[in-house]
Amino acid sequence: MIVQIQGFDIKLWFDCQLSKMKSPSKYPSSIPSFVLRCFSSPKHLCSHPQSPNPTAAISPEKITSDSHSTTKQPFSDSENPHLPSSSSEDTNLTQTHVINTLLSHKNDAVSALKYFRSVKKKRGFVESIDAVCVLLHILVGCSQTHKHAQYLLNNKFGSYHSGPAPFVFLDHLVDISKRYDFELNSRAFNYLLNSYVRVNRFDDAVDCFNGMLERDIVPWIPYMNILLTALVRRSLIDKARELYDKMVSIGVRGDCFTMYAMMRAFLKEGKPWEAVEFFREAKAQGIDLDAAVYSIAIHVACRKPDLNMCRELLREMEGRGWVPSESSYTTVIGAFVKQGNLAEALRLKDEMLSSGKSLNLVVATSLMKGYCKQGDIDQALDLFNKIKDDGLAPNKVTYTVLIEGCCRNMFVKKAYELYEEMKIMGIRPTVFNVNSLIRGFLEACSLNEASSLFDESIESGIANVFTYNIFLFHFSKDGKVKEACSLWKRMVANGLVPSSVSYNNMILAYCKAGNTDMAHTIFSEMVEQRFKPNAITYSLLIDGHFRNGDAERALDVFDEMMSLQIAPSDFTFNIIINGLSIVGRTCEARDMLKMFVQKGFTPICLTYNSIINGFVKEGALDSAFGVYREMCESEVSPNVVTYTTLVNGFCKIDNMDLALKMHYEMKSKGLQLDVPAFSALIDGFCKKRDMVKACEVFFELQQLGLSPNKIVYSSMISGFRNVNNMEAAIDLHKKMINEGIPCDLHIYTTLIDGYLRESKLLLASELYSEMLAKGIVPDIVTYTVLLNGLCNKGQLENANKILEEMDREGIAPNVLIYNALIAGHFREGNLEEALRLHNEMLDRGIVPDDKTYDILVNRKAKGENPSTGVSCA
Repeated sequence: MIVQIQGFDIKLWFDCQLSKMKSPSKYPSSIPSFVLRCFSSPKHLCSHPQSPNPTAAISPEKITSDSHSTTKQPFSDSENPHLPSSSSEDTNLTQTHVINTLLSHKNDAVSALKYFRSVKKKRGFVESIDAVCVLLHILVGCSQTHKHAQYLLNNKFGSYHSGPAPFVFLDHLVDISKRYDFELNSRAFNYLLNSYVRVNRFDDAVDCFNGMLERDIVPWIPYMNILLTALVRRSLIDKARELYDKMVSIGVRGDCFTMYAMMRAFLKEGKPWEAVEFFREAKAQGIDLDAAVYSIAIHVACRKPDLNMCRELLREMEGRGWVPSESSYTTVIGAFVKQGNLAEALRLKDEMLSSGKSLNLVVATSLMKGYCKQGDIDQALDLFNKIKDDGLAPNKVTYTVLIEGCCRNMFVKKAYELYEEMKIMGIRPTVFNVNSLIRGFLEACSLNEASSLFDESIESGIANVFTYNIFLFHFSKDGKVKEACSLWKRMVANGLVPSSVSYNNMILAYCKAGNTDMAHTIFSEMVEQRFKPNAITYSLLIDGHFRNGDAERALDVFDEMMSLQIAPSDFTFNIIINGLSIVGRTCEARDMLKMFVQKGFTPICLTYNSIINGFVKEGALDSAFGVYREMCESEVSPNVVTYTTLVNGFCKIDNMDLALKMHYEMKSKGLQLDVPAFSALIDGFCKKRDMVKACEVFFELQQLGLSPNKIVYSSMISGFRNVNNMEAAIDLHKKMINEGIPCDLHIYTTLIDGYLRESKLLLASELYSEMLAKGIVPDIVTYTVLLNGLCNKGQLENANKILEEMDREGIAPNVLIYNALIAGHFREGNLEEALRLHNEMLDRGIVPDDKTYDILVNRKAKGENPSTGVSCA
């Protein structure tokens, strides 16, 4: 190729001048300066790139893929006077010459290295793979130059795309060793493997690894560990697994560092059980495991979770004289708290502190969460205050745990204080904190506070669809359709898209309000908006129809659900069984249960309670007791509701012996009895007029620290009234007042009836006035009791006043009232008035009963004074 520069034939001129080049100077003085400028940058005249200057060396003192330290070149050219002059222009730079020169220093690695460095500086030198391989074999054969072998490869592969492909280089290494009779030293191959890892050429590193195995060269375990660790760190888990399996196939299982890397790989894959098995196999094979491997094994056991294994590992570490790290203690304590074993978590905390480690914020927060889960808010707050006194600054997680814990345990006021403190500390509350507080306020019936916080969250832009759904559910569960609709519109107006939960809440609202037609309208809209109804959606509709008494339509919805292959949940099955029991189809509910069980449904106590309650309401106590036996045979433990339902049923059929048996069985099983459990039994004895037994149960209730409620007092007062012990009845009435339990209309009516039976009209009148003063409005039963009592005592004038009061209140007299008035006037000899009342009764459309005719006929004939039989009991 002839290069023309401004008409000057360089090649011709250069050929003429070559013979005159006697001077050792770099360029002849007669060469024009512009030509020299061209040669000073030879890349313009040569197709080969310039060789870069040697890069800084990497110290091999410690095997690593991350070392980037630089050192001075260990040898200078002047240190070896026997090397050929690298500046001679007559030197032949062919690859054969370079290789032969290197081979002449085969037993002098330092001289070979010096020569190679010097020749690299010569113009026109092109570094070949074979030359590098020859030098590499020479360097790894001498312990003094091992580190320089690493430098050589690190420089060769110092960038992502530099150097040949792994298999090419491996083939050359093997070929050179055979051609020039070098020992096949695995050190060269391992250094090459590490060089690829250093520059993140992981595919090349894996290829190099595989190539070594194919050539029966075993990678060194430390370098294998470096590659494994790098692959795991970058989540190349499949490659790491494949690499390890190949090592095992040739009988190399690695060391504790290998175990650590592979266990981390299993954890990253989310397969802690495989990590546990891997650890156990390593122990069984006698691999010497260190504290780091035990630490990650503890983390694995916590993730599984296998807390027994955690305990064993901690004991083994203690037996080996190792102190678990703070991280290990933190993980294990958190795992025990998550499993609800706060006692063990606290013991480990004490052990951690006794080992000289300080209580960190993560452990403290975990323990606070444990206290909150157990409902021990005081302990959680004490620990919170302690860490602040010790200088630990609570973070967002700490405040979140405490706010959520306080809200769930009805300490919502304290939760709000923490929320405000959080803001003062410069920690911005999350929407999760706000949602917890809103839910807490609503559960505590603090609607104003919840609404205020809700408005604040909307103004600050933090409110999300979950925030609205909390409020939607609050209105929906009580059937407050108007409020729910208003909130829905507000949500849409603020740019939020309702979720499937939002639609389910609206369906719930209409179902609770008894408007299943609108619930189905919302259902249709939900489908139109491309939301897929789920098992909850259908369950709500089914429940709504059952509540309306429409069992057939409820079952139609269930059939539709099944036809769409939407799997019913346990919630669905329980709704159907409970719904059928409520509408009086308990036998069908029992049959459905058997069918559901065949489909995989596992009945719970609630399921059996629904059927038992259905049979009790139908008066089928034998069937109810049969379901109870089935329940026990299925190893489902009856609860207080089960026994209370049965006790109530046996009391209704006046079988107090079986009722007591159920009561004693409930106590023998250690169930925590509640007031309703006693209430049913007390009511049964009171109706049987066995006030001795009733009082025994009443006192037992109080001895357990329970407080009688209005229902219990009502039963006892009615019982004493029935045995004509008004003194005891009034004492209970006063006790109720003193305990702050308000008397209702039924209790007042019972007491008034009792006084009237004893002819204590004044006391009855005082109670009636007291009742009216409290704003309690009499009903037809109260008026019947009053009129019957007054008429029996000849107080017809006062009876007529009560009748007039009834007219003013718009309460129509019934046949019992007319019977009492007619009997009263007959008794006083006012036959004309008695007949007038009879005619008035007929005019009002009130049909006389047998008692009415008995009064009219017998009173005329015999002048007897039979009882009217009126009672409020």
